[in-house]
Amino acid sequence: MMKQAVVIGAGIGGLAASVRLAKEGYQVTVFEANGFAGGKINSKQLGGYRFDMGPSVFTGPQYVKELYDLCGEDFADFPFDRLEESFTYYYPDGHRFTLPHNRDELLNVLHEELGEDRGTVARYLKQAGKNYGRISPLFIEASLHRFRHLNGRRLLTALATLPAYRLGRTMDQVNRSTFRNPKTAQLFNRFASYNGSSPYLAPAMLNMISHLELNEGVFLPREGMVQIPNKVRGLAEKLGVQFRFHEKVEEIDVDDHTVRGVRTAQGIYPADVVFSNMDVAFTYERLLPKEERPERILSQEKSSSAIVFYLGVKRSFPELGVHNIFFSEDYETEYDHIFRKKELYSDPTIYLNITSKRVPADAPAGCENWFLMINSPVNVGQDWDTETRKMRTIMIEKVSRALGTDVEALIEEETVMNPVAIEEWYSGKIGSIYGNASNNRFAAFRRHANFSKKIRGLYFVGVTVHPGGGIPLAINSAKIAMRCLREDVRSG
Repeated sequence: MMKQAVVIGAGIGGLAASVRLAKEGYQVTVFEANGFAGGKINSKQLGGYRFDMGPSVFTGPQYVKELYDLCGEDFADFPFDRLEESFTYYYPDGHRFTLPHNRDELLNVLHEELGEDRGTVARYLKQAGKNYGRISPLFIEASLHRFRHLNGRRLLTALATLPAYRLGRTMDQVNRSTFRNPKTAQLFNRFASYNGSSPYLAPAMLNMISHLELNEGVFLPREGMVQIPNKVRGLAEKLGVQFRFHEKVEEIDVDDHTVRGVRTAQGIYPADVVFSNMDVAFTYERLLPKEERPERILSQEKSSSAIVFYLGVKRSFPELGVHNIFFSEDYETEYDHIFRKKELYSDPTIYLNITSKRVPADAPAGCENWFLMINSPVNVGQDWDTETRKMRTIMIEKVSRALGTDVEALIEEETVMNPVAIEEWYSGKIGSIYGNASNNRFAAFRRHANFSKKIRGLYFVGVTVHPGGGIPLAINSAKIAMRCLREDVRSG
């Protein structure tokens, strides 16, 4: 008889786990409270406009390919393109430029626009690539909570190169000491937002995040970001994985420190193993009410949240790219508001994503689908209705000034997401997007493990556990959890 596996949550981590469990020979059932797969990576149609609701930057396609290879499927079934340009940057003084993917052209732009030495930038990016290559096998593709994953030559290599990671300095300290122009430091500091952290607190090691975008490139699935979960779900269904949408898991059944299954409003489902893709804090609070919680891990500072306006704009702006950043005047004060004051800043950095630049069907002809986002503090009791309305005015006025156009008059479709909605729709604790923030040098070691140390048969995947936030890391969390499961089965 096949062993039974339950996956709680059909986010990308849960989908990747379902594929790996099915390939391991388990009969897999995925329970999802919402009516769609993908978690935050989902899609919404407003009139003639389609919007990706969550993650919008696709890097590391090799991690998706690994799932295709595991299933013996042709990766050509996952169509995507490398963008010729990464981001267009707008500064408060009116300065604007676009970073191309081509390395020589990128170095030229940073030299001509910001006065940076080409050699300095080249060495910085080379070091980011080296750091990623050395750290990835340990911090991204293996568990930090099992010595056997860390043993061997890879560990020795990583330890021998620790000075290159500058663990005692922050991202901002290294970037300000490396580059001549404060604008360049601000550009590289923004990569802290990719895991919901502050560049003024996060360790310099996280500067390696820039490697995926600036060295390897930014990609776009031809059907939008929602293509990622849709295709991985397709792989899972080919392997016989069953999906039960609109069925919320209410409790994980544990007896004698061993998983026995899960309970929903529809019934009790026995299982030999359970993989939770739910926010790890809510997994303990809502699904394991009788079990001891790892309070030191769960009580850590949470990552940032976000406010996103999805706007159907009845005009095309050729000066905008797929990815655009409108920087604040005072980046450090902005992050101080987010993490210390827990307030929205009056001059926020704005990210504008427009997939219709490359996927014309995402908007009517001559129009654009705008994904307009700012990083925000988590929900600690703020009046989010009032704050969201205030931010709408600030954001639209700021972009209008930069473009020299009254954007308000062009909006014909609109909806919004804020920290309250993120917690409600995606079970993100107090609206946090990535679980714990990385605002100290030991944060990477303080994320929850991909397995329970107290409950046999319970494993964790997704952005709130090791190795952290972002699509590539969420996919890798399933790989790590599966490796831990195999080890546990072998050891009895």
